[in-house]
Formats: sequence, structure tokens, C-alpha cells
Amino acid sequence: MERAQELDIQELKELARQLRVDSVRMAATASSGHPTSSMSSADLMAVLLARHLHYDFSNPDDPHNDRLVFSKGHASPLLYSLYKAAGVVSEEELQTYRSAGSRLQGHPTPALPWVDVATGSLGQGLPVGVGLALTGKFLDRLPYRVWVLCGDSEMAEGSMWEAFEHAAFYGLDNLTAIIDVNRLGQRGETMHGWDLSKYAERARAFGWHAIEIDGHDLSQVHQAYTEAQSIKDRPSVVIARTVKGSGVSAVEDQNGFHGKSIEDSEKAIEELGGPGNLIVQVAGPSREGVPHQFPAGGEQSFPTYKVGDELPTRDAFGEALTALGSQRGDVVVLDGEIGDSTRAEFFAEAYPDRFFQMYISEQQMVAAATGMQARHWMPFAATFAAFMTRAHDFIRMAAISRANLRLVGSHAGVAIGQDGPSQMGLEDLAMFRAVAGSTVLYPCDANQTSKLVAQMADRDGIVYLRTTRGSTPVIYDEHERFLIGGSKVLRATADDDVVLIGAGITTHQALQAAHRLEQQGVRARVIDLYSIKPVDKDTLLEAAAATQGPVITVEDHWPEGGLGDAVLEALADAPARPRVIKLAVRDLPGSGRPQDLLAEAGIDADSIVAAARLAVGEKAAARR
Repeated sequence: MERAQELDIQELKELARQLRVDSVRMAATASSGHPTSSMSSADLMAVLLARHLHYDFSNPDDPHNDRLVFSKGHASPLLYSLYKAAGVVSEEELQTYRSAGSRLQGHPTPALPWVDVATGSLGQGLPVGVGLALTGKFLDRLPYRVWVLCGDSEMAEGSMWEAFEHAAFYGLDNLTAIIDVNRLGQRGETMHGWDLSKYAERARAFGWHAIEIDGHDLSQVHQAYTEAQSIKDRPSVVIARTVKGSGVSAVEDQNGFHGKSIEDSEKAIEELGGPGNLIVQVAGPSREGVPHQFPAGGEQSFPTYKVGDELPTRDAFGEALTALGSQRGDVVVLDGEIGDSTRAEFFAEAYPDRFFQMYISEQQMVAAATGMQARHWMPFAATFAAFMTRAHDFIRMAAISRANLRLVGSHAGVAIGQDGPSQMGLEDLAMFRAVAGSTVLYPCDANQTSKLVAQMADRDGIVYLRTTRGSTPVIYDEHERFLIGGSKVLRATADDDVVLIGAGITTHQALQAAHRLEQQGVRARVIDLYSIKPVDKDTLLEAAAATQGPVITVEDHWPEGGLGDAVLEALADAPARPRVIKLAVRDLPGSGRPQDLLAEAGIDADSIVAAARLAVGEKAAARR
């Protein structure tokens, strides 16, 4: 028995040595990378791959597989070396690291089928791991384990402690975090250096089972993983003391080598013992059980509303989302503790098993949704539009992950009124328009909202829906169709003088303005630009050509990056570019009645009338 254990240790030592060598070689070929950060974790990952990970690399989408997330995504050379040791990445591909067209990018992305989510922006892997663990425990209801390799530097990120809090609250005993405490960050020693007790005390205070070990003692690593898997009702964290650059004397525990290839790589490889070609037979997952499925195909239809009724679009969102949940069992909802405001509570009341309260932790909310969609669930996450900005980096990284997220921001703009500027989302349209491959929707009435929520379900990428707090009149009947990428021309004649373009709350202000302008002899075409990205370029170009007059955009948003800029981009290639006047919130608002704040911002009906009359007058004067 002792001899068998010794043989196991020798095999693990050889595997760890090979992982270090391959990490050095990859960085040397690319003349960049993070080999020293990879070398400190090599022993930790060798034991995991060979003794504890249960994964079918030939079928990465197998729902029974364990999940492995590199929160310290800069240690990508180690991850790719693991894939080589598992027999799924060749020696030839290993040498394409960081080169154009390679799957082996500088930080991991789902270009590789074994990578669930993109990492590299520190502080994100563990929150996503919480989402994967929530999925395993409460949605898939399968016994797979989620392993997350964390760096000690990223433990300074607040998002990591949001993850610690939520993992303990939900009793995620299927989650094991591994903190590689190698002491050195990019510019020197980390906050706590090698003081493992600091990390352990904090983890235990959050309700985790913490295990402190020497991260280069293979027996201790093995025992720690075994212990972690035996713990019930709470997550576990293995806090491992390691040495950055372990195995190469020139860089071992030396500052100044972060993010750099080792200068004399041949000497380093020789010191480590030379290249190896060990292939590990990774244990497959247990095939017991099948992924849980919630009932689908319910009779609840999407809500419809009568023209002339008044209600907030947030109400229509909540009702439509609940109907969607009836029809599709894969829909799940995450809330930032304001479901009574966003109306996500409607879904929670109907389907509590598919509702996750993430409290005031917007980063964790988006990260959990990203983890859930990686396992093919359909998450909707809702909070105030203003608070989505806290999670912007997570949204940006989700786009790199090619994630399918449905995000909903309510209480947007000055129209929320008395709560004041801290609660007013005035930059959300710009933020989401700038996200790769995103869709940005801003409905103006309840029927439009209901139809767009239904379409969000099948839309790939990051889909953002902006809803309003206050009631707005229903202007579309229940049979109207709203395609993503479309718009609606609400008023038009053959000889319009001006084009008014709004979305959401400003659509109604534009309609009121057009009615008043008509009484004053000015004909206004009104476009409801509910799809801000993709934008209906054809309709905008047609309107500009037909009127040959000024275009006035009206938005409850800062002037930068929102509806007005979307229109400007669409009209940029027009044969005869019209003058575009952007009405937007330009001065910092305060508290007040919604109608007063709209007027103060210059985006109410009176302001639109004034701007249109001035623009039409200038146009007429120019013709004379």
C-alpha cells in the first residue's frame, strides 16, 4: 500500500513538472504570458486533474461533468497544459499560444469547448462558479462539483466576497474554491502575503469550510480535496501556500517577473527536467440521474392590454415574464432585491424554484446568470437601470463568453421623479450599445413590452430591456407586431416638415408634440424607435429622404451614446444627410415630479414643440 502511494506521488510529481515545463515553453514561444503564475498552481492542478476531476473531455457538454473555472485567467498556460495532459490539445496547438487565429488565447475563452466562460478580468471566475454551483444544486439537480482556481491578488476584489456570501447563503457544498496564495502580484507583495490565516478567518466568517495547506505538498493537496468533497451544507475553500515561479531558481519567489516569459527559457526547462508527454486518464463523471426539467407548455398566454389603458411597462414585463415561465421550463430569474419594483416578483410568486434572490449584489447577479446560461438555462436578471452600471465589467466579459443573457433595467431616466439622480439610469443605453453583439430595447407601452419579452427568449447575446416606472398609455393594439431591429412610424404624411424620434417615455412626449405642432401648421412625422440596437436604418433613411427636413431625437438619457447617437450613426451614410437635433438630459437633474423633470431636461412635449418650430423656421429661412 505504501509503495502504491509512493507511485502515485511520483506520477503526480511528473505531471506537475510537465505542466510547469509546458507553461514555460508556451510563454517562450509567444514571448509573453504568465508562466510564473502558472507554475505556482501546477501541483494544485496536477492533483485535481489526475485524482479528483470527473470530466469526459470527449463530451464537454455532458451535464454530469464537473466544471473547472480558472478565475485567475492569466494562468492560461497552465490551463492549456492541463488540456494537453488530458490528451485534447496537441503539442502543435500548444505552440500556437497567443498567436492570431489560435484557440489558445491570452486568457481563456469558450473558443475552447472545455471552457465554460471567459475569464481574465480578475474577480469574476468565483462569482460565475457560484452560478454554476447554483445550477447544479437547484436547476440541473445533479451531483457534479464546481472547482474554481483563484489567485490571491483577486481576493481584494469585492466581487469575490459577494461570491463568498452567496455561496454560503445557498449552502453550495458542491463548490470548492482553491486559492493559490503565491504572495506576489504584478507589482509586489499582495495585501496579506503568505498569511493563510487571514484568508481562512475571512472565509470561515462567511460560512465556508476552510482548509490551509502547503500547495506544493501533493499529499496535502490530495487530502484537502478529499476533505472538501466530504463537507455538507456549505462550500469549501482550499487555501494553498505556494511559490510563484516554483521550480525555476531564476524567478522563484522573485518580484518583477509577473506577465513575462522567462528570459532563459531553455535553461529553465532544463532545470525543470525537460519536456514530457504524460497523458492522464481523467476519470469520467457519474452518469447517475438526468438533468432536472421543470414543467413547460403551460396554458398561460402572454398578456394583452386595451388601447387607452395606462400602466407601467415594468408591470407588463413582470406579467410577460411570468407567462414565458409558464410556457418554458428553462426560464430562470435573478433579482437584485428590488423585485417589487422591477416586477420580477411576479415570476417569483409563480415559480419560486426558478427564482434566485441575489440581494444587493449586481456583480454576483450577472455572474450567476452567466454561469446558469453556460448550462443551457435561460436567465433573466433585473434591477434598476442605474445599478446595471455596477456590473458592467461582468456584462462585458459575458459578451466575450458569447453568453446569452436577458437583462432588464427599470426606473430609467429623469422620469422616475422624486428619487433623484442616484437612482436615475442615464447612461445605460450607451453602456449596453457598446457591448459586443448586444441588443437594446426600449418599449413605450405594455403591449409592445409583452411582445418584446417573448422575443428576448430566443435572442442570442446580451439583450437589454429598459422599462419605465410610471404609467404610460397603451397606444398599440394587441395584434401589432414588433420585430427586434424594427421601429414604428406613428404619424406620417406625404409632406412632413420634421421628424420626431423617441423611445419609451419620450415616444409619448413626441406624439403630444406632434399633435400641437399640427394645430400650429407644422407637420411632424413621429417614429417610435423601440429597437435602439439593432436600429431600423431603412425607416430612418426613408423618413429623412421623405421630409428633407430636420430630425429631432428625444431621449431620457445623457446625450452621449444613446438613442440620438444611434440615429446619427444610421443617417451617417444618407445621400443628403439631414440636420439632427438631439434633445437629451444635459444637466445634472435633482428630485421632483416626473413632468417637471422632463420639462427641466428639455425633453417634454413643450420642449419638443419649441425645438421643432425653431428648426422648421430655420429650414424655411434657409430656403428663402
